[in-house]
Amino acid sequence: MARILTGVQSTGRPHMGNILGAIIPAIELANNPVNDSFLFIADLHSLTQIKNPKQLKENTLQVAATWLACGLNPEKTTFYRQSDVPQCTELSWYLNCFFPYQRLKLAHSFKDKSDRLEDVNSGLFAYPMLMASDILLYDADYVPVGKDQLQHLEMTRDVASRINHKYGEVFIIPEAKLQKDAQLIPGTDGEKMSKSRENTIDVFENEKSIKKIINKNIITDNSPLEASKDPNNSTVFHLYNLIVSSEKSSKMAENLKAGGYGWGHAKKELIEELVKSFASQREKFNHYINHPQEVEDVLQKGALKAKKVADATLNRIRESLGYNS
Repeated sequence: MARILTGVQSTGRPHMGNILGAIIPAIELANNPVNDSFLFIADLHSLTQIKNPKQLKENTLQVAATWLACGLNPEKTTFYRQSDVPQCTELSWYLNCFFPYQRLKLAHSFKDKSDRLEDVNSGLFAYPMLMASDILLYDADYVPVGKDQLQHLEMTRDVASRINHKYGEVFIIPEAKLQKDAQLIPGTDGEKMSKSRENTIDVFENEKSIKKIINKNIITDNSPLEASKDPNNSTVFHLYNLIVSSEKSSKMAENLKAGGYGWGHAKKELIEELVKSFASQREKFNHYINHPQEVEDVLQKGALKAKKVADATLNRIRESLGYNS
């Protein structure tokens, strides 16, 4: 049985790109009986950006509610909040002491902001080692990541190998499980869906709000109604294709190519499918948001399971370093 581990930061309510590109694929992995899945909310990582306690707590609730609404089964998955397992921060200190400063300077999380050092806190600089701790603490075999996180996983493998070389087989060396589709979910502007681009679609909104987002933010060409249209160059079609059956997708493509079918018709169908396809998840999400104690109970139970594994790993590294009697 392979152990799969993945985490998501609590920086806000997950959007459609997060759900289709990362959350649902991770849940499918977790539901596979051949996998032992660990999934956590990375609220310690979020502190590098968010300093408002009310916002951080609300974000954590929304992220947890999203995972549960999308089908995460906490009986099959160890689902926990990062800050509830303090063993993670202890291990990150040990890892920091074995990883070169010059390598950390090359990390994307730091390098992308290195020209604005006034915006960089030391937590952001040490981010890769906290991520490494998240992974190594639970003896993960595979880590689902997008291309933007591959470098950090390589740093995890590097620091684990350094320690293993010096002290023996302390850590399992994890492997990346590249999420090839994660970068292919288009936003309303046709580029990758991202909060930073302000091109996201919130599937938990009501029909009126979804309709406003689609009609206002997705720009289409001025092709007349009767003209043939290319579905392959259409953001509306690409989004529609992600959430419907192949039969429905083929039908819209045929209609666009045939003419007599406008972008307004296509947007209307997309809106209807967004409302219908996520109806169950929307209902469950609202339930969890209105019953936060249910979410808290799930996270606390998950933390107890996670701590048992974390303690075993910490005992190994402490003994290797000479801290345990």
